[in-house]
Amino acid sequence: MKKVLVISYYWPPAGGISVLRSLKIVKYLRKFGWEPIVYAPSNAHYPYADEDNFRDIPDQLTTLKKPILEPFQLFKFLTGRKKTDPLNSIVQVRDQKHSLLDKLGIWIRGNFFIPDARSLWIKPSVRFLKTYLKDNPVDAIFSDGPPHTNTMIACNLKKELGIPWLSDYQDPWTQVDYYKKLAIGKRAHRKHVRMEQEALNAADKITIASPSWKTDLESIGAKNVDVIYYGYDEEDFKDLKKTNDPGTFHVVHTGLLGIDRNPVNLISELNKIKTGKKIRLSLAGQIDFQVKRDIDQNSKNIEINYLGTISRKNALQLAVDADLLLLPLNQAVNAKGRLPGKLYEYLRTYNPILALGPIEGDAAKILEDTNAGKCFGYEDKTGIGEYISNHLNDVRSSPKKDNIAKFSNRKQTSLIAKYLDQITS
Repeated sequence: MKKVLVISYYWPPAGGISVLRSLKIVKYLRKFGWEPIVYAPSNAHYPYADEDNFRDIPDQLTTLKKPILEPFQLFKFLTGRKKTDPLNSIVQVRDQKHSLLDKLGIWIRGNFFIPDARSLWIKPSVRFLKTYLKDNPVDAIFSDGPPHTNTMIACNLKKELGIPWLSDYQDPWTQVDYYKKLAIGKRAHRKHVRMEQEALNAADKITIASPSWKTDLESIGAKNVDVIYYGYDEEDFKDLKKTNDPGTFHVVHTGLLGIDRNPVNLISELNKIKTGKKIRLSLAGQIDFQVKRDIDQNSKNIEINYLGTISRKNALQLAVDADLLLLPLNQAVNAKGRLPGKLYEYLRTYNPILALGPIEGDAAKILEDTNAGKCFGYEDKTGIGEYISNHLNDVRSSPKKDNIAKFSNRKQTSLIAKYLDQITS
């Protein structure tokens, strides 16, 4: 069996969506002729922990770990946050209006930690892995970014050792939606671009999470690019059974709800609907303080459940129990390509999905192809209201389960294995 070194910052006990891409690929690689060897930090500062993720790690997997130095605890101390406060991205989900110290921290992160806040892990990781690989050769390298610290570790190994490299992108680098919010100066931007181009040129194969982002990468010189979707794991749903209250219309959103995904018009339309049922809106995950304020001001006739951070297992059960799932997409320049990881788990619940975002974007096309829901512009109050009313009155169509099945993690991993075979043949 061929061997592949998988470089991933996110690894159990990490929770949240970011860990799932590498974890699920590693889970299924052996079924397609590849033995993964994982390299991850031994002491990473993850926003969430989820012990359930350990069950997806294959038996007798070789896992290499090296300590990492991260600035997050120092940032929390300087800004008066608690050590236990989750810190995903304060440019997307704010717990308060940005203070001067917040703005300073964002500026330091964007201009001195390049490509990201984990950059101090690059040099020691390259030294460690060069030594390891001399005695334990592998056939290929797979890296998953962001953080693009992973990308640069793999890039350096590729340049120094010549090992075939598949560079995977969950999100783009300089084209990512929050890049401009990091207050990056001209000098730092030039360094980001130089490193990004170095990585694009060195990779033997590139994969990215959506068709539109594939086109975007190719526009800045990337070659041999294909799409790998986040996907869903069928095994995660085998013990979940739907339960609901016929007297309640249950609307659910799971995950981060940032200022760039404020669904205030949807909440207003939901609030206007006249029905004999109780309308309940359950929100699981971090919510920007302004978004929460807008929801509270526009939901007098709705029962709102702020669930905070919950385990992924509970989030999946919540989605399974829903009558309608909300999928607000980032309002950003590259929103056409935004395909959140939860989209695929939403699809697998077979519950209807109401998305907000570009009506000609990749998410809208997937919802149309699977007959699983519909995407509306954020300002399309009429369309949003009619769609909700139809589902309240059980006017809906059945999802195309065969079209949804192609997004399984197993299927997506088979494509990764195919690309690894290609670059090592």
